[in-house]
Amino acid sequence: MDLQSYMRAIMKRWRIIAGCVLIALSLAVLLTLFTHKTYSSTVRFFVSTADASDSSQLAQGNTFTQDRVKSYTQLMKTPKVLQPVADEVEMPGGATAIEPKVTAQAAPDTVIINTSVVDTSPKRAHAIAQALGEQFPKAVDELESVSKDKPSPVKVTLVQQATKSTKVGPSWPTNLVLAGLLGLLAGTALALLRERLDTKLRTKDDVLEAADDVTVLGAVPFDKDASAHPLIVADGPHSTRAEAFRSLRTNLQFVDATKHPRVITVTSSLPGEGKTTTTANLALALAESGASVCLIEGDLRRPRLLSYMGLEGGVGLTDVLIGRVAVRDVVQRFGERRLMVLGSGATPPNPSELLGSEPMRAMLEDLRGRFDYVIIDAPPLLPVTDAAVLSRVTDGTLVIAGAGIVKREQFLDALDHLDAVDAKVLGVVLNRVERGPRGNYYDYRYDYSPSTADDDDKGRTLTSRRSRKGN
Repeated sequence: MDLQSYMRAIMKRWRIIAGCVLIALSLAVLLTLFTHKTYSSTVRFFVSTADASDSSQLAQGNTFTQDRVKSYTQLMKTPKVLQPVADEVEMPGGATAIEPKVTAQAAPDTVIINTSVVDTSPKRAHAIAQALGEQFPKAVDELESVSKDKPSPVKVTLVQQATKSTKVGPSWPTNLVLAGLLGLLAGTALALLRERLDTKLRTKDDVLEAADDVTVLGAVPFDKDASAHPLIVADGPHSTRAEAFRSLRTNLQFVDATKHPRVITVTSSLPGEGKTTTTANLALALAESGASVCLIEGDLRRPRLLSYMGLEGGVGLTDVLIGRVAVRDVVQRFGERRLMVLGSGATPPNPSELLGSEPMRAMLEDLRGRFDYVIIDAPPLLPVTDAAVLSRVTDGTLVIAGAGIVKREQFLDALDHLDAVDAKVLGVVLNRVERGPRGNYYDYRYDYSPSTADDDDKGRTLTSRRSRKGN
C-alpha cells in the first residue's frame, strides 16, 4: 500500500478510528475518576567529604562523593533508613509499606540527592519526607563511620526541608491526551488491518486496483427499496439511480466506437449482485433514448427478469432454440417503449449447450438485423459456465460488481473465466454503491472520457489476472 492507499483506508474506516478514540477517552475518564488522588513532598540532601584541606584532596573528595551518591540513592529505600521513619510516623506495615512511596534520584554530575515521597494523604507524605530528612543523614553517618573515635569521612546535609505536599495525580489533561493518542494509534492500526483483510470491492478504486485494465463504465447507488421497485428507470425516472443508468447508457455508447457492440451479455461473478435489475434498467434506458432493444432472459436456471417486468413466461428462449416457436411469436412488448422482451421459457436439462448452440447464434444474428441493441441477462460466471458460453456468441460482456458483496479474488476469477474463452469485456458496472464519502458514486458518473474510450477499449481482451491475486 502506498501513502494514497493508506489515506484512503483511513478515510474509509474513520468510524473505527473514532470509536477507538472514544473508547480510550472513556476508559481514561473512568480511570481518572476512580483513581485515588496522590500528593508529593520532597527533600534534598547535599553530600560532601568531611576533610578537604587542599585542592587535590578537594578534587579527590568530590569524585569520591559523586561515586558515593549513586549508592546513597539505593540506600534511601532500605530498611536501615525506612524502618526508623516508619516507626516515627507510625506507618502500618513498616519499611515495606513506605518503600514504594519513596523515590531518590541523584542530579547528574552533582552531589545532590532529590528525594520525593508520594502518598494518598498529603499529611502523611509530608511526615514521611520530614522523617527522611532527619533519619537519612544519621544512617549515612553510622554506616560510613570507621570507628567510634574516627568520624565518617562523608557528610550528608539536609539542604531543603520537606516541602508542602502538592497534588501530583491523577492529571486530567495528561490522561486524556495520552488516551486520545493511544486510541488514535490503535484505531489507525485496526483500520489499516481491517482494510488489508477486507477484500470486498466497494469503490471504483477497488475495482481498478484488482484489475487495472478494465474500464468502470458506471456506478449505481444502493437503494434499500430496489427490490420493491426494480425498474427504477420506469418507476422513478427522476431519481438518482435512474440517472445513473442513463449515464451507463451514455458511456456504453462510446465503447469501441469503430465496432459498436450491439449484442451484449450482462453477467456478474456471484448471485445477488444486482445483475438482473441492472440489465433491465439498462435496456429501459436504451429504449428511452429512442433505440430499439430486445431484452433476452438468458438465465435458464433461475429466471427472474420477466417477474421483475410483470410479463408472462410460459414460452420463450428455450422454445425458440429447439424450433418449437419463432421469435416473433414469443417476444413481448414492454409498455409504450421500443423494448421487446424474450423470456427464458421452460427450464432445460442442458442450459449451457443450448446457449452455445448454432440456433442461438442464428437467432442473435436475426435479432441484430432487427434491433439496435440485444441485451442478454446471463447467469453469474462462477456458479455455472452459461455466461462464458454466451460471451462467445455476443459482441461483448458487461460485468456487474456488487459493492460490498463480491471479493477481489472472486471478481478476478470471473474475469479469468471470460479470458479463458477469449471474451471481450466491455467494462464493469459497480452496483449497490454506498452513498456518501465511502461510495461517492458521483465520481463514477462523470469521469468516463468519451475522447479516449475508443483507444482504451478497442479490442480489449483480458490477459490472465491470476498473478494479481496476491497483490
